[in-house]
Amino acid sequence: MKFARVAAIATLAFLGISAIAGAVPMIVGSLRGGWSLMPLSMLQYSPFHSYLVPGIILLAANGLLALWILWRVLKHKDNGGEWTAFQGCVLLGWLAVECWMLRLVMWLHFAYGAVAVVLIVSGFLLWRGDREATHE
Repeated sequence: MKFARVAAIATLAFLGISAIAGAVPMIVGSLRGGWSLMPLSMLQYSPFHSYLVPGIILLAANGLLALWILWRVLKHKDNGGEWTAFQGCVLLGWLAVECWMLRLVMWLHFAYGAVAVVLIVSGFLLWRGDREATHE
């Protein structure tokens, strides 16, 4: 149980911080007239004409949400395991849509896919441990 909690905390912190670090340049670059670390041509198969909306979604769904769930897990709030597993599913969904829209798969997608799997498994283990503790 302790290992699952440590894994959840570490991966939630990593995801939250790295998602914010990736989303902020996307948003700021779009607001400054298109400057971005990534070429706009990467969006050619997506419905987006800038990185503004994807940046906002990344910030909310994988940055702020992950940090909120991290806070819940650190404070031993109810449903921390369920929320952790949910974040893993959100991340997997983000990755699937991103790969589909960009028509590109790279090593970073596999690395964050592993983060998603760790979140789902550790979340399930936390949830199961919480359930067992309440039935004792």
